[in-house]
Amino acid sequence: MLPTPYLSAFFFTAMSDAIKHECGLAFVRLRKPFAYYQQQYKTVMWGLNKLYLLMEKQHNRGQDGAGVASVKLNVEPGYPFLSRLRSNAPQPIADLFRQIGQEFNELQKYNVDIANYPGLMKGHLSFLGELLLGHLRYGTQGKNDVNFCHPFIKRHTIPARNLALAGNFNLINTEELFEKIGMAPGNFQKQSDLAAMMEVIYHYMVEADEAAPETMDIVSVLKKAAPLFDGGFNVGGIAGNGIGFVFRDGHGIRPSYYFANDEVVVAASERAAIRTAFNVGENEVKELMPGHALIVEENGDYRIEQIIEPKERRACSFERIYFSRGSDEKIYKERQALGYQLSKQVLEAISYDLKHTIFSFIPNTAEVAFYGLIKGCEAYLNQIKIERILAWGKDYDNEKLSEMINRKIRMEKIAIKDVKMRTFITEDVGRSEMVQHVYDITYGTVQKDVDTLVVIDDSIVRGTTLKESIIRMLNRLGPKRIIVVSSAPQIRYPDCYGIDMSKMGDFIAFTAAVELLKERGREDLLKELYDRCIELNEAGELHTENVVKQVYKPFTIEELNKKIAQLITPPDINIQVDVIYQTIESLHEACPGNLGDWYFTGNYPTPGGNRVVNKAFINFMEGRNERGY
Repeated sequence: MLPTPYLSAFFFTAMSDAIKHECGLAFVRLRKPFAYYQQQYKTVMWGLNKLYLLMEKQHNRGQDGAGVASVKLNVEPGYPFLSRLRSNAPQPIADLFRQIGQEFNELQKYNVDIANYPGLMKGHLSFLGELLLGHLRYGTQGKNDVNFCHPFIKRHTIPARNLALAGNFNLINTEELFEKIGMAPGNFQKQSDLAAMMEVIYHYMVEADEAAPETMDIVSVLKKAAPLFDGGFNVGGIAGNGIGFVFRDGHGIRPSYYFANDEVVVAASERAAIRTAFNVGENEVKELMPGHALIVEENGDYRIEQIIEPKERRACSFERIYFSRGSDEKIYKERQALGYQLSKQVLEAISYDLKHTIFSFIPNTAEVAFYGLIKGCEAYLNQIKIERILAWGKDYDNEKLSEMINRKIRMEKIAIKDVKMRTFITEDVGRSEMVQHVYDITYGTVQKDVDTLVVIDDSIVRGTTLKESIIRMLNRLGPKRIIVVSSAPQIRYPDCYGIDMSKMGDFIAFTAAVELLKERGREDLLKELYDRCIELNEAGELHTENVVKQVYKPFTIEELNKKIAQLITPPDINIQVDVIYQTIESLHEACPGNLGDWYFTGNYPTPGGNRVVNKAFINFMEGRNERGY
């Protein structure tokens, strides 16, 4: 007998239920005196302006909050040199820089020409520092509490023991980290992996400062701390003695880029943000390689140091599919390639009947992959045109030739998201009705009972929006058939390296597999796998294998696709709905530099991943709606 929660009904959210975004990091180290920027760029606020741009150009990476920290160099004893500001306002970046600007406006109100005196400005403005650290938060922990917004800080009377830290990461082994440094965490620390990382780094910083006051070697600190972190991370820090650093995990799971010239050293989570903020070429922005750290000394000199032994590169493929902005030229091309790779499957699914097929995309983030899909279909159509014309020989006239040449792929803007709609009704019946109208459809685009609608999205995760909104909405147009296309493969497993996907019951692919097991009388397999997980857990070996892979083993991708299509089709809708997913092979071909695919394949880059997926399965079987780590 399976645990009771397994027997309960399943609910889904899917297409256009966005996978939650990654956090974003911005690091700026000014290498010139403030007077230089005043003279060169007519403003002493140049560095802060650049930090703002870096953060604004990455706001896709954080909706829950933001924070900035600043360190001033060569400050007289007794004067503050480390400042930190955080916000969880609806527009947190704007709120932060409004507060920073307000301090300047108040100063200028009584000192009209203060902007012409960089030294005085530095003395009076809290965030006018040479080292700047910005962060955009998507909270996987602590909900939308401003206290969980990065940067976190440590203060001390000794400058070298002051630290601000922020990053894009999740850690799987926070309990072990606290044990490593002999610390009993409080309730707050238990909920924050940044708190654990901060305590470990700070522990070794204090050790280093005690051993060699005034000459602390930050590289040795990071070499001791970073190998202890099980997870994917891109982390930046600024210390009170003027040292700045950014470091990346050994597998390169989370993205990290930097740029340096004689004016500034800068780092961010996205290449395009740096390029835009500083107007530099693609080749001028470098990738911080896995296991390496960007170190900026007190005097502004910088270098790249290896702090962790680099491992197999497993850069997150979702960065290319969805998270990072498509304005990066490489990401733009890769997203088009993802769509192009799907064209053969789509053409086969519609029996190559382009005359009666309309293509569209939902949501807007899928637009680039949509262009790639169209290009693939156009390549096929153009080949058909050539073959048909050649087959005519001389048997054609202008009208016949013109009709053939002018055949096009049918593209329409089928759905438009109504940003004004808010599903504020809490009752299930009322909410379901409202969700249906979050999108408006474009009437008159579909030949009723004749046309097939093909709509592409970045990914299909859960299902409520797809089942309760998108399919119902498209059904109102009266198509003969709906095909939902995902530019990502089936999401089957939790992520534990930054993405907020940690519950097995959230994945419609997993639900489809469970339903198929039930239909085929194989429910006992779930109990067997549950018992295996409990056995491994009791032996302290939950990290040694991914037991959940066995859930999917009895089924082909096509069988799962068919079941997913059934699950996302409302019972009162009679039109045929099909689902097409990207293949793992095509994903790797389109995104060859980002082969991290554990949420699709279950092949985790660190042992902690296996522990998380097995724990998530235990939680599912026991009916506990909680994260797997």
